[in-house]
Amino acid sequence: MSKKKRRDIPLYQQPIIETHFHLDYLKDASADEILAQARAIGVERFMTISVEPDNMPTALALAEAHADVYCTLGVHPHEAAKFNDECDAYIRTHAIHDKVVAVGEIGLDYYYDNCDRQVQRDHFCRQLQLAIDCELPVVIHTRDADEDTIAILNEYAPHMARKGVIHSFTSGLPLAQRAVELGFCLGINGIVTFNKADNVREVVAATPVEKLLLETDAPFLTPVPFRGIENAPKYLPFVAEKIAEVKGIETTALLAQAYDNSLRTFFR
Repeated sequence: MSKKKRRDIPLYQQPIIETHFHLDYLKDASADEILAQARAIGVERFMTISVEPDNMPTALALAEAHADVYCTLGVHPHEAAKFNDECDAYIRTHAIHDKVVAVGEIGLDYYYDNCDRQVQRDHFCRQLQLAIDCELPVVIHTRDADEDTIAILNEYAPHMARKGVIHSFTSGLPLAQRAVELGFCLGINGIVTFNKADNVREVVAATPVEKLLLETDAPFLTPVPFRGIENAPKYLPFVAEKIAEVKGIETTALLAQAYDNSLRTFFR
C-alpha cells in the first residue's frame, strides 16, 4: 500500500467518460454502488470491456441495465485461442446494438505469452477485420509486441472507418507515434501516477492532448495515492491530474479535452 497520504477525491466541474474498466470484475461494492460513486464525482458515461467469449454477454447485459453504461465485445490476446466462428458471429450480430461502442479488448501480449503468438496475431487480425466490416472502433491491448502491433496496424488501419484506442499504453514512443499517425488515441490510466512509470509520462508528454483518453482499467492499476486497494472509476480525477501535470495544463482543460476525445472516438 502506498505510504502517501490519501486525500479526498477531487470534484471538477467537467464531465468525465470512463473509457475502460471491467464492471463485472469489481468486487468491493455492487455495480450500482460503484457507478453511483463515480457519478458523484462527475463520471457521465462508462465503457465496460469484454475480454473473453463468456463475458461478452455479461458486459452487454450490464450496459443494457444502466443508461450510462456502454460495452465492447471482443477477445483479449490472453484468451485468443478461444476466439472462433461463434465469437465472430456473436460480435457481428450485436455490433448494431446501441450499447456496443467498439470491438475489444483485442491485441497482442508477448509479456505473459498465455497464448501462442501466431494464434494471437491471427485473431487480432480477424477481429480488426470484424471492426472494419462493422464500422466500429477498436480497443487494443498490446504489451511487449510493438513491432508486430505496428506492422498489423499499418495493414489494417487504412481500411478502418473508425480507429479507436491503444489502451493502458506502456509501450515505446515509436508505437505511440505511429498509432497517433494512423488515427488512434492512447488510453492512460493509473500507471501514469506510479513512481517508476517515467516511460509512460514520456509518452504522455510527447502525445498531442487531442489523442489522450482517460481510463482506469478497474479493478486493476489503482492510482497513487490509493495503491493497494481495488481500483474504480471514481479515481479517474487522479489520473487526469497527473496527465495535466505532465502536459503543463490545468486539470479542467485536460478533462474537457479528454471528454471530447472520448466522444469523438466512441460516441459520434
